[in-house]
Amino acid sequence: MPTRGSLQQRERLAAEQANLKHAHRHPLLSDSDINNILVNGAQISLSKLKRARSFNARIYYYAEIGVYLEVSLSRGAGISDAAREQLQAIHKEATHIHMNANKRLALRKAVA
Repeated sequence: MPTRGSLQQRERLAAEQANLKHAHRHPLLSDSDINNILVNGAQISLSKLKRARSFNARIYYYAEIGVYLEVSLSRGAGISDAAREQLQAIHKEATHIHMNANKRLALRKAVA
């Protein structure tokens, strides 16, 4: 019959092995990684917004950029002020692109 000490030792060893498996399957992102992911994702969406041909496509990519900006406002998530400022600049540019495209569309409809 196993002793109480050996059972505790096995349980502790099993818990340590489970923690190691968990750590290898889900690597932690550093703060700079999450900042790069947000900024690069927003830049990709901005590029797609610039190439979009329809209102629905433009609004979709504009909303994506808005989501990246919204996520950057989360406190305690490791988002740097520099990344937040870059996302705000991207969102501002996206707003101008989207609004200008809407103006052009309205003018074309008015002329037609």
